[in-house]
Amino acid sequence: MKLFRRLLPHPFLTLLLTLTWLLLVNGWSLNSLLFGFMLGVLIPFFTQPYWPNRPRLSKPLKIAEYVLIVLMDIIQANIIVARIVLFKPNADRRPNWITIPLDLKTPEAITALAGTITMTPGTLSADVSDAGHALLVHCLDAPDPDAVRDEIKQRYERRLMEIFE
Repeated sequence: MKLFRRLLPHPFLTLLLTLTWLLLVNGWSLNSLLFGFMLGVLIPFFTQPYWPNRPRLSKPLKIAEYVLIVLMDIIQANIIVARIVLFKPNADRRPNWITIPLDLKTPEAITALAGTITMTPGTLSADVSDAGHALLVHCLDAPDPDAVRDEIKQRYERRLMEIFE
């Protein structure tokens, strides 16, 4: 097991890099697969010293669940934002800056939350406090900022805590 960890210090990153390479070449061949796998092994191997406290992601089903929820939310948010832009008069829109207090502690989890918020149309992560205790989010239309804050904490932050902490 120790030899496996030395050869593949970050197995999820290896898999992700291999799949990314296959998507970039836009074709399937044994050569592309082998080259992608070689990149997937070499890049984490050479960048390993820069990840001294790398997080352990030991719950792959929770990760898959989180990804599916985020994808569904992105689709839903696209429809909502299209309705707002096309049919809601500017005078009726209620853009808001919302401060979300964070229970997450690891920088990777906070980054994942900020990325999720930014990928979801209608919201944007603008800043994180110096100590990492709060996240500033801009919402295109948020008549009830407390409800948006509670939804982000319940829908995303709680799941990220299960994955990262």
